[in-house]
Amino acid sequence: MNLPNKLTVIRMIMVPIVMVLMLLEMPIIAAVVFAVASITDFLDGYLARKHNLVSSFGKIMDPLADKLLTFGALFCFIQLDVVSVWAPTIIIAREFFVTSMRVVAVSKGKVIAASWWGKVKTNVQIFTLLFAMLLYTAYPMVACVLIWISAVFTLASWVAYIFENISVFKD
Repeated sequence: MNLPNKLTVIRMIMVPIVMVLMLLEMPIIAAVVFAVASITDFLDGYLARKHNLVSSFGKIMDPLADKLLTFGALFCFIQLDVVSVWAPTIIIAREFFVTSMRVVAVSKGKVIAASWWGKVKTNVQIFTLLFAMLLYTAYPMVACVLIWISAVFTLASWVAYIFENISVFKD
C-alpha cells in the first residue's frame, strides 16, 4: 500500500476518534484530530499526483474517507443537539446525489470532475465544521449557524453540479 493510500486509511481511522472526542465534549482535541484528518486529505491527493501514485483504491476510498469524516462530525452535532437534522440532511443528500451522478456518468463513458463549486464546498465544510467543533460547547448557536452556512454552500454546489452536468440525465 502506497503512502497516499495509507493516509486515506489513517483518515478513516480518525473518524471514530473525532466522534468520541466530540461526544465526550472535548472540543479542542476533537478539532485538532479533525484538522489533522483534513490535512491528510490534501496531502494524500498531492502526493498521489506528484509521485504518480494514483490508484483505484485511492480513487474510491479517498472521497469515501472525506464523506465519513464530514458525516461523523454532523451526526455528532445532531446527537449533541447543536443542530437539527435538516442541515446535515442537505449535506448528506448532496454527497449521495453527486456520487450517484458520477457513477451514472462513468457508465456512459463520461467523467464528472470536481468543479470550482465542489472545491469551495469542501473547504467551507472543513472550516465551518472545524470552527463549530471549537465553539459548540460554549456557543452552540454559533456552531449551528456555521453548520447551516456549510449547508447553504453545499446546496449551491449541488445545484451547480446539476446544471453543469444535466447531460448525464439524458439517455
